[in-house]
Amino acid sequence: MARICVTGASGKAGQATTRDLLAHGHEVVATDLAPAPADLGTSFLRADLTDYGQVVELLQGVDAVVHLGNIPAPGRHTPATTFNANSAMNGNVFLAAAQLGLRRVVWASSETTLGLPFGDVPPRYAPVDEDHFPHPTSTYALSKVVGETIAAQISGWSGIPFVGLRLSNIFLPENYARVRSFWADPHARKWNLWGYVDVRDVAQACRLGLDAPVEGSANFIIAAADTIMDRPSADLLREVFPEVKVSRDVAGFETLLAIDRAREALGFAPQYSWRDHVDVPTA
Repeated sequence: MARICVTGASGKAGQATTRDLLAHGHEVVATDLAPAPADLGTSFLRADLTDYGQVVELLQGVDAVVHLGNIPAPGRHTPATTFNANSAMNGNVFLAAAQLGLRRVVWASSETTLGLPFGDVPPRYAPVDEDHFPHPTSTYALSKVVGETIAAQISGWSGIPFVGLRLSNIFLPENYARVRSFWADPHARKWNLWGYVDVRDVAQACRLGLDAPVEGSANFIIAAADTIMDRPSADLLREVFPEVKVSRDVAGFETLLAIDRAREALGFAPQYSWRDHVDVPTA
């Protein structure tokens, strides 16, 4: 088992990932600038990832890093603050990993690198896959595109595999009670093609990324296997995005954020759905 540093460990994905890694026998060093969550189950260090010296100290003696420590969405700060902070944090973690010779970097990129939110500008095709890149429409998304570019270069210099996870909108189990509110208006969640991902599946993807047979820098969409809606996915596309090319058959409630490459390369198989928590009307 490995010694893993998890950054952003106070966030919802960070907490779930820390607990998942511990449950699978790994030793975890958890870190965040925010206070430690209760009952995290491991050592916790407060650190500012925009300070390179602090990052190097954090990563001393670990085998790999799961880097989830970023401003998590647009609109939380000014556009410039979001871009500058995320770019600094990502660059510092990646450079420190190379300096220290870590064996793997797994990190949180974003579905927004693919052109989200979709609205006035629809997707070029659906399901959207990893090739629908780059199309940032906010400084948050741009910070993730820049992060993927930095990861590719540092991976090339260092030989360290980098696994970027283009995470969809993360749901906790307690969030699922509100999914019914989306069903009446299919336009309400069109911005990410009705996508989501359970926080426990994010944790699974992070763990799988640590050992998957990946070379260089590779980036994967991580989403649930279904959409958040109670209507078939093909019907949603026909009503909301009738002009968008559908590149292949879409079955049932299948996700429109394609996870085929994550399945193949990482062994990622979503285990959780809102349908496990909410009854779907049959008539």
